Amino acid sequence: MEKMLQVGAITSTHGIRGEVKVFPTTDDVNRFKKLKEVVLDTGKEQLTLEIQGVKFFKQFVILKFKGYDSINDIEKYKGKNLYVTREHAVKLEKDEYFIADIVGSVVEDEEGKVLGNLKDVMQTGANDVYIVENEAGQELLFPVIKQCVLNVDVEQQRITVHVMPGLLD
Repeated sequence: MEKMLQVGAITSTHGIRGEVKVFPTTDDVNRFKKLKEVVLDTGKEQLTLEIQGVKFFKQFVILKFKGYDSINDIEKYKGKNLYVTREHAVKLEKDEYFIADIVGSVVEDEEGKVLGNLKDVMQTGANDVYIVENEAGQELLFPVIKQCVLNVDVEQQRITVHVMPGLLD
């Protein structure tokens, strides 16, 4: 399992006082109000940044970090990702899991026949869709509904699905 989970990506600066515009990659943008710090991955190093202020603008979160008081201090971090450590991650309910923890899982049908590996999860609004890549490199799409996804074993990295009529056609 990954030690850190992505919560957003810095898209641009906001104003001249060191604020940044962040595209959230978390289900609950309000979690930024409760966060005290985030980890910035610069590509060369990881910096822990203390959050001083949080505002919301359209689909973005505007963050102000302690010690970064001008546009020149923060501009170099445009395009970089923000993470939280597992201990600062949102507490999950029963039968919930982080997408990062299941990507790469083996997907099999009820008889144990391997259909492929989970490549990604598409979030549609109504329900998520698992994108599974088979050996031939083809993508299979499985809606994340009770009738289709029977079991997700995060520890064993295995997902059991019921292949509904037409899903493999």
